[in-house]
Amino acid sequence: MSIRRIEPGHRMSAAVVHGNTVYLAGQVGNPGEDVTAQTKTVLSEIDRLLTEAGTDKSKILQATVWLADMKDFGAMNAVWDAWVDPSNKPARATGESKLATPDYFVEIIVIAAI
Repeated sequence: MSIRRIEPGHRMSAAVVHGNTVYLAGQVGNPGEDVTAQTKTVLSEIDRLLTEAGTDKSKILQATVWLADMKDFGAMNAVWDAWVDPSNKPARATGESKLATPDYFVEIIVIAAI
């Protein structure tokens, strides 16, 4: 079975396609923006990478959401709820974690079918 790497970089690829599954690296927003704006940016990047892989958000199997502070859970969910395919909601977990820098408030990782 082949492996296709999307936007391979020095340290990681933005996404990896193996068989009929695509694995996205954690996506973050723009430093300096609030959690709402960062979540919108993250979900836009997820849409873009899924399209590049040949799929879309209706085929997301699992999402892992990391928040720098759980106080932002409601704001992140407001953006998520407006974005997620209402007929095809993935399994999802959300937790609090220190992210790569204090400028990031949300990071989302998804696995999707093709």
